[in-house]
Amino acid sequence: MNAIIQLNDLSKSFKTQHVLKNVSLDIRPGEIYGLLGPSGSGKTTLIKMMIGLELPSNGIVTFKGNKLKAKEVYPSIGYMAQSDALYEELTAKENLAFTASLYGLKKEQRKQQITKVMEMVDLLPHLEKPVHQFSGGMKRRLSLASALLHDPDVLFLDEPTVGIDPVLRKEIWDGFHQLKREGRTIIITTHVMDEAERCDRLGLLQHGEIISSDTPAAIKTHYGVASIEDVFLKNGGVSLEN
Repeated sequence: MNAIIQLNDLSKSFKTQHVLKNVSLDIRPGEIYGLLGPSGSGKTTLIKMMIGLELPSNGIVTFKGNKLKAKEVYPSIGYMAQSDALYEELTAKENLAFTASLYGLKKEQRKQQITKVMEMVDLLPHLEKPVHQFSGGMKRRLSLASALLHDPDVLFLDEPTVGIDPVLRKEIWDGFHQLKREGRTIIITTHVMDEAERCDRLGLLQHGEIISSDTPAAIKTHYGVASIEDVFLKNGGVSLEN
């Protein structure tokens, strides 16, 4: 199967700090690919380079077979950053309507999509509420809704469920798997073990390097461990828990 995203010998340095070192991996169409690693391992930087927010010091990113050009890929991707990019003085509906206008959604499509994504993140009753009245978890959910709004082919989600209770987190992951069944590709960073097990494949990042890229079951078998976290501990790393 052809990769939708390929990273070839990708490296990134900030002055003397080497954040990523010769990272090569492929992400296939219609899969949920998880990036897992301790804090500071380079997960967020890697996501940013996949969408053109950061340029690599060395190496190449290809998207759908072509060298990545950020402006060209933005209409077909959704991105949820670790920090919520929301206008707090506006309502949830106004935030989503503004995002929808940036993607050129027509009035009727905009209305349908806003309802759809707000139902998915269980925020529909709060549509008219100003964002400054939202809790931290509600803001994360609204940011996720914003990333889903224009029905993108590929989703990049940087720790999307931080601050979200376990019951709703499960519902959101059920939504991710529905998106996968519809043909979407999802790249997600997480430090939550049960979320890692829900991914089709995982890229394990440690000290800026990919130490493994495979299914969760295959990785555990290869290292002879009972959990993904044990892989990092076995390699002299640290616990993934915050």
